[in-house]
Amino acid sequence: MLILISPAKTLDLSESPIEQRSNPDFKREIKELVSIMKKKKPKDIKELMHVSDNLATLNHERYQRFEDDFSVENAKQALLAFKGDVYTKIDVDNFSSEDFEFAQRHLRILSGLYGLLKPLDLIQPYRLEMGVKLKNKKGKDLYSFWGSKIARAIDEVAEDGVVVNLASQEYFKAVDRSTLQAKVITPTFKEYRDGTYKVIGLFAKQARGLMTDFAIKNRLTNPEALKTFQAERYEYSDTLSSEDEWVFVR
Repeated sequence: MLILISPAKTLDLSESPIEQRSNPDFKREIKELVSIMKKKKPKDIKELMHVSDNLATLNHERYQRFEDDFSVENAKQALLAFKGDVYTKIDVDNFSSEDFEFAQRHLRILSGLYGLLKPLDLIQPYRLEMGVKLKNKKGKDLYSFWGSKIARAIDEVAEDGVVVNLASQEYFKAVDRSTLQAKVITPTFKEYRDGTYKVIGLFAKQARGLMTDFAIKNRLTNPEALKTFQAERYEYSDTLSSEDEWVFVR
């Protein structure tokens, strides 16, 4: 079983407290995308990413400083660096070495720049969302750029041929389903509102983090065990679920 999650825009670039680390797999692709971004001026980045002047300048500077080699001086482990809504619920501060080792085998992070990250892969600070229409030699956007590479990489490491999709639609779209051989299970998290169950964006993101933490801490390798997930009052709903979409409600 392999869990997929999305990256985060917010980054924590403080010194890493752990020594375990690895390197991203798609070195050539990363270098190619960075070379495209290095040529862009702040105003180009502002238009491309629809961000403020300050964020455009910040990310222009990040790409200008981006280095070919990854080290503890210029990079940090992905699972520790990302600090968005999903990651606030993954309790990495209390992870043991064994937790990180399990995550390294059973968790992957989708990324517009890095493709597919292992939790302990060193990443240099960046911003490049998967949905950005960045023209490249393979097409008009990052989906064209990555093609079937991410799906093939997932199949290589998905034990028992099962993927648990806890990523957003924007990011999971980068997984070429026509290439992917693994079975995909997508947990969905809903809140009871006005007499019905609804997906509330913030809570759904946090729940994805909670489930990721639950799977790692409990060493889950059988997706059926995810149905026992009950963190923060969520519970599995058999009546609302289907074979491929498992619904959790509260």
